[in-house]
Parts: sequence; C-alpha cells; structure tokens
Amino acid sequence: MKDILRVEDLIVDYVTRRGVARAVDRVSLTVGENRTLGLAGESGCGKSTLGRAIMRLVPYPGKIVDGRVFLDLDEDIPYENGVLKKGEVEITALDEEALRAVRGKEIAYIFQDPMTSLNPMLRIGDHFVQILQAHNPEMEKDEALERGKEVLESLGILPERIGDYPHQFSGGMRQRVMIGLSLVMRPRLLIADEPTTSLDVIVEAQILEEMAQLKEKFNLTMILITHNLGVLAQTADDIAVMYTGRICEVATTETLFEDPQHPYTQALLESVPDVTKPDKKLSWIPGAPPDLVEPLPGCMFHPRCPKAMDICKKKVPKLVQSNNGGVVACHLYGGA
Repeated sequence: MKDILRVEDLIVDYVTRRGVARAVDRVSLTVGENRTLGLAGESGCGKSTLGRAIMRLVPYPGKIVDGRVFLDLDEDIPYENGVLKKGEVEITALDEEALRAVRGKEIAYIFQDPMTSLNPMLRIGDHFVQILQAHNPEMEKDEALERGKEVLESLGILPERIGDYPHQFSGGMRQRVMIGLSLVMRPRLLIADEPTTSLDVIVEAQILEEMAQLKEKFNLTMILITHNLGVLAQTADDIAVMYTGRICEVATTETLFEDPQHPYTQALLESVPDVTKPDKKLSWIPGAPPDLVEPLPGCMFHPRCPKAMDICKKKVPKLVQSNNGGVVACHLYGGA
C-alpha cells in the first residue's frame, strides 16, 4: 500500500511570554492511501497543531522549527512559477506559490468551528466561487456555482440554498458546508479537525455517515482529529494516540481497542462510558497534562501513570514495535 503522507521528526513551537511551548515534539507518522488515520488524545496534546503543521497553517506565534512533511502527488501540478512533478513532494520546502497550488487541490482542511471559518458577509455560493477561481482563474462564476450546488446536494443541502448566508444555516448544516468547501477541489487527502464538535449525537452520526460515503465516492485519504474515541471506533482504520505533543501509540483501530499497550491509551479507553455495562464505574485519568513551557524529564505521562517506574522519570521512551503489531513509546516495552 502506497503512503499518501509521510511526516518525519516534526517539531512545532509556540513562543509565549513565559517561554517556548513545544506543541509537537518530533512526531513521525505515515498515512496509507484510502485509509483514515485517527489522531486521539486529550485537549492540548497537539492534535490540531499537527494537522495544521502538515498544511503549514500553524497560526502565529507558532512555527515549524524542524522536521519534514512529504505528500504524494498523482499528477503534475502547474503553478505560476513552475510545475510540481508527479510523485513525492516536500511540503515543508515549498515556496508560497507552490504551496497554494497544493492546498485545496491535493490536501484540504476542515476547521473546528464552521461559524468562525465562514465569512458572514458572503453568501455560501461566494465561498465556492472564491475557492474554485483561486485554482482555476479561467472558470466562470456560473460554472463555479454549479459545482458548488452539486457538492451541497451530495451533502443533503438543497442546491438553491447556495444563495443563503452562513447565519441562515444550523450548526450541522454549516458543518456540511465546510465539508463541501473542502471537497469541491476533489483533494486526495482531507484533514478533518473535530468535524462534529458541538453537534448533537444525531447530527454527529449523520455527518460521520456522510463523510464515510464521501470517502468512498471521492477515493479520499483522511486524517480525523478528535478526542472522541467512539467516533474513531466507527470511522478510523488506524489510530495514533498523542500526549503532550508526542506520539505514544499507533495501531489499527481494531487492535487498539482490543489490546491497548500504552497506559495512557488504556486509561483513555477506560474513561469511555459503556452503555452495555450499566454497572461499570465511571473512570477518569487523575491530574492534568504537564506545562509544556516547563516540560518534565522522561516520559511526561509518568506523574499520572499507575505503572510508572524510576526510568520513566529520567528517560524519554522511543517508539518501538509493540506486542499487538503496532508501535508504542513506553519503558514497559523496552522503549529506552
């Protein structure tokens, strides 16, 4: 299976008044063609920053300080100053012109909050026209609007609503619009950042079902960022668990749920309510993630880990092959 995306030793820092916070700490991963990779973990563990860094959209005062991101192109992409050749291209080395040619067409992003991502002064159709004409300046407005209508209809939105403003849509409908804007250029890789945040469970289920159908229809590869493991159980082929900017475990979804290796992964799964076990006590992870400006030595999960050893306080564990066929960063498995 061919890898669409390859990330190597990526580091992202945020410069704050108190000092430098390392939000992504030497992350390496791959995403296979037509597969969905779930990024899981608590809020503040670096999931969204990693997703934005892949597209070089890290907001100020954050910046990529090291590492490389590679994207596989299935065709040549011409742009104003040259041509990106078919095959693997390094996203982190592209100039702004080349980067704009890749964004939207080859890789797209669904942001968390659709109300703040959509321009309230523009009609929905104007959003589609802007995106399509940015990549195809010769495209007429009427043609762009027709493309937008087709995408909206595939997401269960009446085509005539393309003339409405964002405030005229419900939260679930705005999220569908954001998904449509991400898909209108038919990208190969879609990064969805908490696509069902703040939606009720019924609308959430509808959105997830539609995304699964769109994945098959458009032959998509996806990265799904969420803290909801239940969502990943339904949608992801593989799951990477993050903690304080580091990858602590990667495995197929089935394997991760059946045989989690890292104590943090085990604790996350224990904290998920199970309606089939009404007598099960609610579980939680004690404490809170550490301060990234003043990081702890060793494994940063050790103050909250029930299986912590002396070595966990001194040495950072490396990713090693785990017993379940995935990889895990934990001294319990020889991760020194």
